[in-house]
Amino acid sequence: MFRYYAKLGLLSIRRNPVLSALMVAAIATGIGACMTIVNIDYVMSGNPIPHRSELLYHVQLDSWDPYEAAEEPNEPPDQLTYIDGKALLEAGKARRQVLSYRTGRVIQPEDDAQLPFQVSSLSTTADFFQMFDTPFLYGSGWDKSDDDGMAYVVVLSRAISEQLFADEDPVGRNVVMNGDTYRVTGVLDTWQPTPKFYDVSNDSFGEIEEVFFPFSISIAKEVDSYGNTNCWKPTGETGWQAFINSECVWMQLWVELHGDEEREEYKAFLNAYVESQKAAGRFPRPMNNRLYDVMQWMQNREVVEDDVQVLLGLAVLFLLVCLLNTIGLLLAKIMRRSGDIGLRRALGASRRAIFSQYIVEAGLIGIAGGIAGIGMTMLGLQGIKLLYGEFEFVERLVRLDWVMIATAIVLAVISALGAALYPTWRACGIHPASQLKSL
Repeated sequence: MFRYYAKLGLLSIRRNPVLSALMVAAIATGIGACMTIVNIDYVMSGNPIPHRSELLYHVQLDSWDPYEAAEEPNEPPDQLTYIDGKALLEAGKARRQVLSYRTGRVIQPEDDAQLPFQVSSLSTTADFFQMFDTPFLYGSGWDKSDDDGMAYVVVLSRAISEQLFADEDPVGRNVVMNGDTYRVTGVLDTWQPTPKFYDVSNDSFGEIEEVFFPFSISIAKEVDSYGNTNCWKPTGETGWQAFINSECVWMQLWVELHGDEEREEYKAFLNAYVESQKAAGRFPRPMNNRLYDVMQWMQNREVVEDDVQVLLGLAVLFLLVCLLNTIGLLLAKIMRRSGDIGLRRALGASRRAIFSQYIVEAGLIGIAGGIAGIGMTMLGLQGIKLLYGEFEFVERLVRLDWVMIATAIVLAVISALGAALYPTWRACGIHPASQLKSL
């Protein structure tokens, strides 16, 4: 019967091309506007490392001002001091640990024809690459012995490797940065988690760093932080040593924990550490340690801006307005065919048959509206790209994957079916006798 109803629906659409086109256009416009914002929200709030997100935890300690929370209502700082980060790292209470901060370097190419250039860098620990499951084009990361021995090693991004060494494998070769020579241990393949979960305190949707160094070398070389640094009291003295011994927060600590037992043990360890620091005269605030997994951390940091949620609500309202227009058009179309409906009822067609016929027709219109809506969505995303193309992260927010394409079509069909309920109900209520008199 479905094929029969589909055939009737196609004939009805062809018989009223203008009304049908207006309904498809109304649905497509609503779907396009709605899915443009839904797609951006989907990309921004997606899980950047789905296969490991429940094993990775961001660490927070409340070492802040006793009279004022770092963030209201009672949030601890989003980063750690060097004192605390180093102490927790050396304690080694988690399976893997990543302590890092954002830095910068100047590369001096081997080719004298190339001028020195600055790159963004991340000073981190050996577990970074395994813990965050980074893909490698060549080689690998360094190991813990390189951290402990303060080895001059480096991992390059694919773009920097190609800039310096073209398509060659650079593992084992040297790169000179800020006057020091580093040995390349690996080259990352294309990798761009969105959001950049491991450092949302600095740039949630920024590009990954171009080079990666051992944390220990950066501290020894007194490499300044290029990321956010917040202090609740003066450092007292000037200079690097005074800075790293201060209560300024500027480092990110992530740990890998498997299961509730490991998580509870690590929480107990954090509590014990804070108690020991309180005894030493630090941590004047009440105990307020936090462990958030990746998605909890994204939510805590409100990575998806409130503005996006407001736009999403407006887009849904616009879709509803388009559906109201569709309801009006469907009602007008069905009322124009009331004579045909009355004749079919008189010949024995049941209300269920009439209902099924027009619901199938609405579904066909919904499919057409969904396909056209995908095109409208792509136009909307390209418009956003043209307006905000100067921001590099926008390129990653305006991609449309198969999940969103399928969502657009399903939403269009559901919307069309929902819009068809009232007009179809009216069609089922047409009394055949009243229509036959007018024929």
